[in-house]
Amino acid sequence: MYRIAMEKLLKWKQSKRRKPLIIEGARQVGKTWLMKEFGRQAYADTVYINFDSNSRMAELFASDLDTERLIMGLELYAGRKIDPENSLLLFDEVQEVPRALTSLKYFYENAPQYHIVCAGSLLGIALHQGTSFPVGKVDFLKLYPLSFKEFLMATGKERFAELLDKQDFQMITSFRQTYIDALKHYYFVGGMPEAVQSFAENKDFNEVREIQKRILAAYEQDFSKHAPNEIVPRLRMLWNSIPSQLAKENKKFIYGLVREGARAKDYETAIMWLSDCGLVHKVSRVNAAGIPLRAYEDLKAFKLFVVDVGLLGCMAGLRQRTLLDGNDLFVEFKGALTEQYVCQQLKTIESLDVYYYTNDRGSCEVDFVVDTGELIVPVEVKAEVNLRAKSLKTYREKFAPEVSVRTSMADYKKEEWLINLPLYAIDLIALL
Repeated sequence: MYRIAMEKLLKWKQSKRRKPLIIEGARQVGKTWLMKEFGRQAYADTVYINFDSNSRMAELFASDLDTERLIMGLELYAGRKIDPENSLLLFDEVQEVPRALTSLKYFYENAPQYHIVCAGSLLGIALHQGTSFPVGKVDFLKLYPLSFKEFLMATGKERFAELLDKQDFQMITSFRQTYIDALKHYYFVGGMPEAVQSFAENKDFNEVREIQKRILAAYEQDFSKHAPNEIVPRLRMLWNSIPSQLAKENKKFIYGLVREGARAKDYETAIMWLSDCGLVHKVSRVNAAGIPLRAYEDLKAFKLFVVDVGLLGCMAGLRQRTLLDGNDLFVEFKGALTEQYVCQQLKTIESLDVYYYTNDRGSCEVDFVVDTGELIVPVEVKAEVNLRAKSLKTYREKFAPEVSVRTSMADYKKEEWLINLPLYAIDLIALL
């Protein structure tokens, strides 16, 4: 299975300023597979150590963190010599032994010749719990579910992915139906590697749903296992309220939909916890459009999206029949699914900061506003081909952006101030 992150890992290997690398991401997005595949492709030897329930590793890192001593212990554990030039050290579930995280600082300072990659599903949370974290001494790589482009490649449509890269919109438009069909499949299957692999091999939607249910059940178990006891019930209620939050016309998060009378302070920790372990994307409102957008962030208003569009459909009980009966999918729950999809694709683009805009009266809402570092680009999301863009016009009159994007099922078209970008090509926004 091709992952774009592999190219980033290969760059990291070649970098002269390489630091130990931490791969962050929600559970089951493919971190362990990616690390091992990277070792297989790029190194003569890979030493893989899983820290989960590993008392020997807990003991090794419990005393002093002298790097020579640690390497000797790791060699004894692996049963072979570790060659700094040709061996890759993989620390999986590294959050289970916090001192192993701390040791990365000493590897960077005293033994930078070693190639170390770590992964942990709940690292974001581990960082809050008094861990002495090696700030500035490590590199980070965020891993998300497969993007639509990666999904095309995983399901045997590599040439169609290449066509998107080339931005040959004349040819793309000729094959629009192939892209639209693949996009509907992606809405249902999503990008969790196990679900994608199953779909690529068997094309069985029922099997995909069973896998998604298992993943969701594992997330719920994580709540009980890792979260502080007092917030577990709130976590569950909050997590389960997201489909109904997104189904609303105005998708701003409303605490009262979680539980009647609920207030922000009751759920702030739960939102932070879900965000830290990569299960939700919190997209904040901005009330103006200058660079950097972060300066205009309204911390009280935000939308919550889940980690994966397929999981959202599963949580909402979306059936495969809806998908297979032509465009019915986009009638039932269409706005929520489409916005979730766009958010998910935008989040995989490294250089983008993602927000949404509403004016103070609430009469104008732009689904997403992205900061590329050079441009502020408003993005209006349409589930079908209805191309009225009233809010986008209002936004443009007020802020005069250089480029505005409307994304829908319609074909690519560049007008004076507006680019119509098909939903299946939304990641090309990074190249505007």
